[in-house]
Amino acid sequence: MHPTSRANHTAALAPALPERLRLLGFVLLATLLTLLLPGAGAAQGTTVSLPLGTAVPDVALEDLDGNPVQLSDYLDGKPALIEFWASWCENCEALQPQLDEIQARYGERVSVVAVAVAVSQSQRRVRRHLEDHEPGYPFLWDGRGNAVRAFQAATTSIVVLVDGEGRVAYTGVGGSQDLLGAVEELLGS
Repeated sequence: MHPTSRANHTAALAPALPERLRLLGFVLLATLLTLLLPGAGAAQGTTVSLPLGTAVPDVALEDLDGNPVQLSDYLDGKPALIEFWASWCENCEALQPQLDEIQARYGERVSVVAVAVAVSQSQRRVRRHLEDHEPGYPFLWDGRGNAVRAFQAATTSIVVLVDGEGRVAYTGVGGSQDLLGAVEELLGS
């Protein structure tokens, strides 16, 4: 390769490199969490986000049309299930049937909210996903990482259950979580 061509090729890759490194770091951290946390993804009460009993932070997000919203606007002062989600996340896909069931059974009593992270996906890609799957609950866009930082969500498929007083009652990660059981326990069913 000619030296000028090599420089142009490297310059063309430069903007994509930080995003690729960020994604690689995200994947590595998710893998480490899954391997190192005792019972990660399976054990109810395993803290993989905010500690149990912590007040849930209100964060600025966007709806999928780019309009500013607050997470608290979607929690309705009742128990809530918040999932940190991505269209490419296999664990999120594995959790989807449970989320659909929770929405169908308990949607009047529990607010279900998906927080779409801005790693290797766009609002457009999330909207396309929703065209194929209409879950009946909102997907909010975390384009600036406000929710990821506030909830200390180092990966996707992290689920945070919030009690009726706005405190963390459960956290878990991975596709093998028993979310239906956790919601039923939260509701006292």
